[in-house]
Amino acid sequence: MARINNLDKFSFAELTRLRADVDAILTRKQGEEKVALKQKLVDMAKAQGFDLDDVLGRKSRRGVVAVKYRDPENAENTWTGRGRMPRWMVAATKKRGVNKEDFLV
Repeated sequence: MARINNLDKFSFAELTRLRADVDAILTRKQGEEKVALKQKLVDMAKAQGFDLDDVLGRKSRRGVVAVKYRDPENAENTWTGRGRMPRWMVAATKKRGVNKEDFLV
């Protein structure tokens, strides 16, 4: 392993540059080793007849939620009915005689 002697003799700028270089190398090495480890785990699972997701207990992601509400004035404005009501719908429902059921698809 390389060894740097007498770090006290380095200037502040040199030490800062050295630290930035070391941080960059650490980040790169971590990524490389993570990829290699993941491939090794995939190969081990496959050798036993499993998928890595099966071994780790990962379930498939939820599917896409269907659009439930659409703005008749602008078809790009849609809402699934989950989460906060979008701004376009809040503004539209503030009008008298308009409620969110008027926007059902």
